[in-house]
Amino acid sequence: MIVSDSAGPDGSGQTPGAVNGPDSGQPRESGDAAEANGPGAPADQPAVAGSAATGRAQGRIVRLLVNRAGELRALWRLFLFLPVLGVLLGLFAAVQPWLQRLTGLSAAAAAEAGALTAALVGGWFMLMTVERRRPGALGFAWTREVPRELALGIAIAGGALALCVALLAFAGDYAWTPDRGSVAGYAWALLRDLAFWGVAAAAEEALFRGYAFQVLVQGVGAAPATVLASAAFALAHRNNPNVDAVALANIFLAGVLLSVAYLRTRSLWFATAMHLGWNWMMGTVLALPVSGLVLVNTPLYDGHVRGQPWVTGGEFGPEGGLVATVAFSLALAAVALAPLAQAPRMRALRPLVDTRRTR
Repeated sequence: MIVSDSAGPDGSGQTPGAVNGPDSGQPRESGDAAEANGPGAPADQPAVAGSAATGRAQGRIVRLLVNRAGELRALWRLFLFLPVLGVLLGLFAAVQPWLQRLTGLSAAAAAEAGALTAALVGGWFMLMTVERRRPGALGFAWTREVPRELALGIAIAGGALALCVALLAFAGDYAWTPDRGSVAGYAWALLRDLAFWGVAAAAEEALFRGYAFQVLVQGVGAAPATVLASAAFALAHRNNPNVDAVALANIFLAGVLLSVAYLRTRSLWFATAMHLGWNWMMGTVLALPVSGLVLVNTPLYDGHVRGQPWVTGGEFGPEGGLVATVAFSLALAAVALAPLAQAPRMRALRPLVDTRRTR
């Protein structure tokens, strides 16, 4: 065995019966010689070195998974969330036909309702289990500011679009022709479509400005997260009818607008209201295509695009032309300059974007 610094049972530093010296009849070896000649030395030194290397490797793995505060890093939380979201989306897609028969919803409305439910349940699950926060921290908590946020969001986005389309309509680029219907039917369509566009907007906000976006903000910062989320938002529309590069660029800009709307208030209600106001104004009030799709029918009149597609958007709708670029820019300026603030109750819920994780 190796002679160490530990004392023997008698406290002398040597084991009884193994003392070398004049009285033992054995020659005393120097400390270096005894240590060098110990039978265990050649075998134990590589073992110690291997143990140290294993410890360093384990430390690197731990640092890769968690930060200095022991919190799971953003990348791994995203990898946990995406399969959860995928399973939920698949589940709701499977029950969509049954939901349509039970409720009488259209295929589009049922799909949006399923996507909203999946995004909310997935985000709430991650918040409660991994983040140790309440579900309201996702951004849909009801606060005293919500009615104001809803009204302001619809007014900013819908107003910016209406202003730009009206200016082009005076130049003859947009026109409306009479259609069948009644005033009562028109009023009902406005309310019905407000609900439809509201669910669709909430679903896309929960997906693109919800848990995944908020984890990215926490992990890499607001600006990079906004770019990544807006790029994903644009790519999600890449297969829409009549889409082109201008349309995708405008949808990317819309993603930036909606990300800023959330970041200024920490409220997905406000971002949803902006999204809702834009789509409702475009698809129902103005009776124009929304992202290349005609999903609703407005009584009394039909909208028509007559100007240059690069200006008006052509068959894709206003989002495919310069008119949307200007409208999104106006709305973004309004959101940046408006007297907006995070509600105290929302702050108390500790949204993820309010805390940057320790590196």
